[in-house]
Amino acid sequence: MIEIPSPQQLAAEGQAAYNRGDYLAAANAFEAASASYKSAGDHLSSAEMANNRSVALLQAGEAQLSLDAVLGTDEIFAGAGDIRRQAMALGNQAAALEGLKRLDEAIDAYERCAEILDQIEDKETRVSVMQALSALQLRRGRQLEALATMQAGLNGVKHPTLKQRMLRKLLQLPFKFMNH
Repeated sequence: MIEIPSPQQLAAEGQAAYNRGDYLAAANAFEAASASYKSAGDHLSSAEMANNRSVALLQAGEAQLSLDAVLGTDEIFAGAGDIRRQAMALGNQAAALEGLKRLDEAIDAYERCAEILDQIEDKETRVSVMQALSALQLRRGRQLEALATMQAGLNGVKHPTLKQRMLRKLLQLPFKFMNH
């Protein structure tokens, strides 16, 4: 008799494949886990697996498939009141859009993600999102906005690392020159 793996087993298989760098195998396992959770009526876990699949696909260089996998999951999380995972889904969408060179859409998604992370006071994750957003703003030729974004991200950190403290000091310089 053939044993059908549980969604948890499929998720663990996906995580193991991801950890060893086999991103396409991970994406396939996460897709199977997502479908299995969905058929069991667990839509939140299904959406979580879709997000995991999106990350794996992006690592595999499949930006369009990554975007396809994650689209709509932010709304599932929002509908369930799971604001943190809603923000993470928006961040995953932004990363996929960035991979597709749809930079303005990526900026919008990163901004929405950062706003939500700010609301729930997830400062550490917000710093990473603000860094990604700042890098995109630089690529779009919006240097001052990029500096302000990076500074805003770092200002929210209560216990910055040495590197973050140094970066914070450096980012203050352009604004000091502009005010004189």
